[in-house]
Amino acid sequence: MFRWRDLSDVPPGFGPSVVTIGNFDGVHRGHQQVIRQLVDCARGRGWTSVVVTFDPHPAQVHRPDSHPGLIMGTEDKLDAIERTGADAVLVLEYTLEVAARTTEEFVLGTLVRPLGARCLVVGSDTRLGQGNSGNVDTLRDLGERHGFEVRVVDDLVDLPEDGHEPPGAAGAGQRRCSSTWIRACLQAGDVHAAARLLGRNHRVRGEVVHGAARGRELGYPTANLSPDAEGFVPADGVYAGWLVDGHGTRWPTAISVGSNPTFENVPRQVEAHVIDRPRERIEDFDLYGQNVAVEFVERLRGMVAYEGVDKLVAQMDDDVRRTREILAAES
Repeated sequence: MFRWRDLSDVPPGFGPSVVTIGNFDGVHRGHQQVIRQLVDCARGRGWTSVVVTFDPHPAQVHRPDSHPGLIMGTEDKLDAIERTGADAVLVLEYTLEVAARTTEEFVLGTLVRPLGARCLVVGSDTRLGQGNSGNVDTLRDLGERHGFEVRVVDDLVDLPEDGHEPPGAAGAGQRRCSSTWIRACLQAGDVHAAARLLGRNHRVRGEVVHGAARGRELGYPTANLSPDAEGFVPADGVYAGWLVDGHGTRWPTAISVGSNPTFENVPRQVEAHVIDRPRERIEDFDLYGQNVAVEFVERLRGMVAYEGVDKLVAQMDDDVRRTREILAAES
């Protein structure tokens, strides 16, 4: 997949193409439905499929002090888009200047002329242009005047029936698969529900840094993620999951999120304890400085302050046992 960071990266005379545009935070199942139709349309006509997205997220520009946390970082977003089968992705820098363009200026100057767009595939709630004034009807009108087709993909609302209802699902109007809903799941610690909406396990990515080494002293060494790790950190608690190291190897992992109330003055952090390492790898298992991803599968419990280290270690023993069982079932 071609990855372009600016319109100047697009080859001259590019096209014809089928294009979709959006923030795509999380690249969840609703986004995947749109991109799949984009890819199918392009392949059916022998054209190129292009996904256009933004960095930074528009909310970070318009509401720098109150924007919601992003579900995933840009590189993970591009990797997820690539897995959908799209031919190319264009990452546009979002600025107040970009926001001030009319819908016509933006569509013609960004999508139609540089990308050779002959068809736009969009979600039914698509808004773009100055003040989000442009919608699907605006795009159809522009298409008639400038010679491109507009295809609208309906919202994804049918979720798997496994008896596990994600937070915020009450009422038909709240069943639309959305980034907002996924954030609500993560804030509640329901990473299982978030995974249903994402179509994969939620992950946080960051560099492994040195911590206070308390886990090592207790017999449970952890890989501590840097405070500037990318991805929405779920609610405090202990989770079963996976650690994907810098070489792409997946390790079964018990994950702690929070400030560990058993000890004083501990900042909120993500700590990952890799379980069942091969005996020959125990001594040379060094993750410091590596950029790793931590995937969340199931929440085991909330954070609890224990009276004494012995009770904490006993609970950690049980956390590892349950993690092993949950990951074995997932595998």
